[in-house]
Amino acid sequence: MATDELIRLFTDEKRARVFAAVALGAATPAEAAETAGLTVREAATALRRLREQGVVTDGDGGALGVAYDAFRERVRARAAQEAAPDAGGDPTLRTFVRDGRLVRLPRQWTRKKLVLRHIAEQSFEPGVEYPERAVDDRLRAWCEEDGEVDHVTLRRYLVDLHHLHRSAGVYRTALAA
Repeated sequence: MATDELIRLFTDEKRARVFAAVALGAATPAEAAETAGLTVREAATALRRLREQGVVTDGDGGALGVAYDAFRERVRARAAQEAAPDAGGDPTLRTFVRDGRLVRLPRQWTRKKLVLRHIAEQSFEPGVEYPERAVDDRLRAWCEEDGEVDHVTLRRYLVDLHHLHRSAGVYRTALAA
């Protein structure tokens, strides 16, 4: 679960209260309901969603518990994502580029240009000429199979934005060294 999804999970007051009750030691749905000041049905609904998202578990003997390992794993994953060299420290890049792959292109034009410039900078060396096949191979590496963006679309954007220049089937970067 992404951090944004986790945040959305806790925007519901009932889920937040039930989670807090479990964190404070409520071991059963009835105890969680009582501690959270909710009906058993409201608590059960909140617990179902919390279990689905993996933040509350049924431990030994069915006692409720907080899935601390899941939270630790999310923190590690987020830290690794932020430290990834392909996304830099820019939050826009971290949103749209993960593990060296383009998740999707932003709709907002300024963000789209930022992501496309990043792809150009990471894929092509200044002063080097690339045949179209090499350009396609490098851009294909950014695209998810059956994703919303393909390498041809990326190539067109990079040429249109003058990150790449095309002449007689040969491409060269327009970015400064």
